[in-house]
Amino acid sequence: MEKILILDFGAQYNQLIARRVREAKVYCEIVPYDITPKEIKKAKPKGLILSGGPSSVKWSDPPLPHPGIYKLGLPILGICYGMQVMNFQLGGRVGKVRKKEFGRTDIKVIEPDLLFKDLNPQLVGWMSHGDSVKKLAPDFITLAKSVNTPFAACANPQKKLYGVQFHPEVVHTPWGKDLFQNFLYHVCGLTDSWTMENFVRATVADIKAKVGRKKVLCGLSGGVDSSATASLVHKAIGKNLTCIFVDHGFLRKGERRQVRTAFVDHFGVNLIVVDAKKRFMKRLKGVTEPETKRKIIGEEFIRTFEEEARKIGKFHFLAQGTLYPDIIESAAPGKRKGPTHVIKSHHNVGGLPDDMEFDLIEPLSHLFKDEVRAVCLEMGLPHNLVYRQPFPGPGLAIRIIGEITNERLRILRDADAILREEILKGGLSRAIWQYFTVLPVIRSVGVMGDERTYEYPVVIRAVTSEDGMTSDWARIPFDLLDKISNRIVNEVDGVNRVAYDITSKPPSTIEWE
Repeated sequence: MEKILILDFGAQYNQLIARRVREAKVYCEIVPYDITPKEIKKAKPKGLILSGGPSSVKWSDPPLPHPGIYKLGLPILGICYGMQVMNFQLGGRVGKVRKKEFGRTDIKVIEPDLLFKDLNPQLVGWMSHGDSVKKLAPDFITLAKSVNTPFAACANPQKKLYGVQFHPEVVHTPWGKDLFQNFLYHVCGLTDSWTMENFVRATVADIKAKVGRKKVLCGLSGGVDSSATASLVHKAIGKNLTCIFVDHGFLRKGERRQVRTAFVDHFGVNLIVVDAKKRFMKRLKGVTEPETKRKIIGEEFIRTFEEEARKIGKFHFLAQGTLYPDIIESAAPGKRKGPTHVIKSHHNVGGLPDDMEFDLIEPLSHLFKDEVRAVCLEMGLPHNLVYRQPFPGPGLAIRIIGEITNERLRILRDADAILREEILKGGLSRAIWQYFTVLPVIRSVGVMGDERTYEYPVVIRAVTSEDGMTSDWARIPFDLLDKISNRIVNEVDGVNRVAYDITSKPPSTIEWE
């Protein structure tokens, strides 16, 4: 399969670079910045992209790629820090700018070349840098400039080395998609062959080859990720798949019943429902730290699967719906990593025990959420499954900010049900990427029925997004928020206050834990 490798220098926009490449129907992977030329040759990419990052080549020990990457004959696009690194390593000079550029900036194209093919020479791009290239490396030419940056874009056309100081991956650079397509199609010579039809065909064949006649367990949560995973594995091995739904006690209202109905009716596969509420609550008693919660739940999931598997026969594989952002955000241990920090451990990445009895099958591990939905549609899954609200594996356990108790679960579950019901009635269920309630374990004073109360607040979180990697808070109409607030306070015992989270990602994450 044709691919691009993105070298990770710790930029907050790395995932957006990958999204733009995928949107051009070209497959790509994010790899550590210090990947070796030998490893690159083995991966057989058609080109490289050097990401931006918070570092400076002027540091005493900056993150730098192996200098041998420039001798591989591959087209390379350096973005922001990536452009500075390229010029620095090839004999140019980088230094502090006299006037920093942050935000929308006018860019003038002075040499169209392939990178700016068919683009307007007067453009607006998103800048975010304190350093810039002061002198181009030998044989490089200037492609574009801005008022404060004489080398806003540069190239060594003969060696197909390109650099841009701005960020074409962000939406604030409206023509950025065109620039990526120019690099991918005209510089690298790639084609738009990364489609979900091709992905399904190749993935099913891979699962068949890997599994053979052995048996697979699949953990179903009812969400789009596990739905796509189960569907792909079932298409590959049929009756040798057994699905297990673990009710850990942190599900949304009515979820267990909905999952049983949907999957038995639609898939026609063997579904085992395990009531494990007591064992999860016992393990989590007194636990308040978010990472500890996630890792305990991840381990307990695996132990539950192992016990159930031993009851019903020998299974060799565990299939789960790990996505690419899960791996990126968890910075999974045991692999060399770039400067990107661990944001949070996902229960199916950071929480897996080392002595697990299964081999893993993770057919979605290089897909983003929107690509998973496209896979589900490609495979004919019903829309109510495809567009179901995203729900983390640990469930409500990571939406209670503090220790988990049955009372707090009851409060959060009831409040969440009211929010989901009113959003659906208001016709916003498809317009909002994700919406849910959070229960901080604090209390505040209120007045209800002329009496003083001292009860919990409930926080509403609702965001819009394309792929979950970045998001903005949803502009829910005030009248609807008022109705939701009134219902929660009046119908959920133990709540006397409702707040609305109006923070984007970044700087926050979508989930609170």
